[in-house]
Amino acid sequence: MSASASAAPIAAQAFEIRPFNDAVGAEIIGLDLSRPVNDQDFARIHRAHLDHHVVVFRDQRISPEQQIAFSRRFGVLQIHVLKQFLLAGHPEILIVSNIIENGQSIGLGDAGKFWHSDLSYKELPSLGSMLHAQELPAEGGDTLFADMHKAWDNLPEALRKAVEGRSAAHSYTARYSETKFEGNWRPTLTPEQLAQVAEVVHPIVRTHPENGRKALFVSEGFTTRIIGLPEDESAQVLAELYAHSVLPDNVYRHQWQPHDLVFWDNRSLIHLAAGCPSHLRRKLYRTTIQGDAPY
Repeated sequence: MSASASAAPIAAQAFEIRPFNDAVGAEIIGLDLSRPVNDQDFARIHRAHLDHHVVVFRDQRISPEQQIAFSRRFGVLQIHVLKQFLLAGHPEILIVSNIIENGQSIGLGDAGKFWHSDLSYKELPSLGSMLHAQELPAEGGDTLFADMHKAWDNLPEALRKAVEGRSAAHSYTARYSETKFEGNWRPTLTPEQLAQVAEVVHPIVRTHPENGRKALFVSEGFTTRIIGLPEDESAQVLAELYAHSVLPDNVYRHQWQPHDLVFWDNRSLIHLAAGCPSHLRRKLYRTTIQGDAPY
């Protein structure tokens, strides 16, 4: 008998999926990601992610290796262009942190300072991102998520006609050097890094490849212009789309708890880091799962 044939089956875990009362989101209680997750439990998690767009796994005492392994079950992992902020020995993990050690930032201190969908500036944008809390500040540090399916469903008719069938350009450097939070900075990109984030064009309205729903796919963080429109008209339409996307009824505000692992769908949502006082330490580990070309 082979080793695989004789291996004991992975035990199911008793966990609960509790939807939030907000626009999107659910929390998963009682699941331990430091233990193996069998296929049936994984299917429940996958379904919850599609249904609620952001799921919060509470109290996850997991290692970087375990975060990477769980993330990989959803797809290929993407390596961030800012290699100086990747976790030593684990380039799949981007350190998101405002902590300064020996005069140097240990991570990307102002990640998410504008509303955005992760890696929308790539030919293959992110399917989803997982962010695991390592150190949390005593105040601030919230993350906001906006439902872009709902934004499209409720888009005023005039705006719908203005964007339907059109595409927009996305660029990592669109607002790269703009300051937003006190005490944070971004390193100058090398020519090699700039080559990795050349401008791309995606449809303004994308179809989710798994749930079939349409969603707006623009953001103030990375979208620069609408293809084929005069500059002033493009800027006006985009400003209206951004304002509509983040109406209060579309938004869930996540207040972090120790050891939260938050997994969101970048095909369905945009998100924003609300910031925290620069003297309060904040550190999280992010893995990013590659998605498909938007259509």
